[in-house]
Amino acid sequence: MRPFYYAANTAMKVLLIALTRWRVEGKENVPRKGPLIIVANHMTYVDPPLLGASVPRRITFMAKQELFRPSLMGIIVRAYGAFPVRRDKLDREVMRHALELLNKGEVLGMFPEGKRSFPYHLQEMQPGTAFIAARSGVPIIPVGISGSEQVKGIGFIVRRPRITVRIGRSFTLPSGEDNKLNRPRLNQHSDLIMKRIAELLPSSYLGNHNFLNNPRSSNEN
Repeated sequence: MRPFYYAANTAMKVLLIALTRWRVEGKENVPRKGPLIIVANHMTYVDPPLLGASVPRRITFMAKQELFRPSLMGIIVRAYGAFPVRRDKLDREVMRHALELLNKGEVLGMFPEGKRSFPYHLQEMQPGTAFIAARSGVPIIPVGISGSEQVKGIGFIVRRPRITVRIGRSFTLPSGEDNKLNRPRLNQHSDLIMKRIAELLPSSYLGNHNFLNNPRSSNEN
């Protein structure tokens, strides 16, 4: 049990209802049991608790290592149940921990871009998400978040920004030890994951990356 996780999500739901025009689409796409990887675009610090409040399963998030430094933020992130990851490398211990969570039937939350995007356009993803998804073979649930970037300053309370969380249908990637996860293969997997996220976002969030028509994604499964 994670008392802080559930308390934080309840508080987040109250704030979202009171201060924004929050809408969640596609909750029926999330199975009640079994391992999952939740992948979403990432624009602000609001996104992890927003996902936690929107997805009807408990999520364990991977978060950048810098957030775990001794500070109030570090205490909150740890209490929320996240675990640290380095953004610049495939850390074997982190990958092992992620796979263990999935083997237990838990839900892993990942932001494939590896950092918050600015100016809020979808960016190319780091290889870690594709590696874990392909190696584990568990279903992936894509999520498109729009509007969370408007939650800044005190003025957003007056504006009550529209925040939409669109949960897509699950899909899987090829898996197994015999499946060579070299850079070209990881690129193909990454493109497919980002394409599924892009399909859930307004065109204004896609920027210059042509995720919806990328030739490296031709090996979709």
